[in-house]
Amino acid sequence: MGAIPVVLDHTTAAALYDPKDPFNEAVSAFYVQASGGLGTLYAPVLSLTAGDAERPGLLGYIKGLRFIRIEAFDTDAAVTATELLRFGHSWAAVHAIHAARPSPTFPTGRFLLTMTPKAYAGTGVQAVHPDQ
Repeated sequence: MGAIPVVLDHTTAAALYDPKDPFNEAVSAFYVQASGGLGTLYAPVLSLTAGDAERPGLLGYIKGLRFIRIEAFDTDAAVTATELLRFGHSWAAVHAIHAARPSPTFPTGRFLLTMTPKAYAGTGVQAVHPDQ
């Protein structure tokens, strides 16, 4: 069994950034697993940008973590974002949704780790809370 691919959204990135967050330990456990090769963590740059707007320093912190791969906002992501924005999803969520959906690289998609799984209902992603 290979490493489990997991996408962090702005809410879980914020929990990882803030040691006082009640879910910091749960999200940190995913980071520890990634450091041991049991998983791979991805953080969409647009989600991090939205998170940094609320918690200055978040983007720089996540960027400095060795076992998180930051994903660029490319043309394919922009097409998905446009579609999702028209359906009322937030800027903070659109890049995470794009990253977690099935793609040629990840045919079954990736898990989306979020504090707000219900916010991703109907988007075609497997959104899970860190406590699940």
